[in-house]
Amino acid sequence: MSHPTLHTFNVTGMTCGHCEKAVVQAVRALDPQAEVKADRTANRVDVTSAQTREALATAIREEGYAVA
Repeated sequence: MSHPTLHTFNVTGMTCGHCEKAVVQAVRALDPQAEVKADRTANRVDVTSAQTREALATAIREEGYAVA
């Protein structure tokens, strides 16, 4: 298993606190140990996780948000 890495994503479509929570929950469903910080005003999500960047981005996309 790889070590946790910080990944920063540009995520659009988060318009409220519920959106931020949905993104956090989507990432934690993939990796319950992940540290996730969503900031809708900056369109930014920081994730510290041992999962791959692509797996994390896919989890966010599947929740309905665009990841640049």
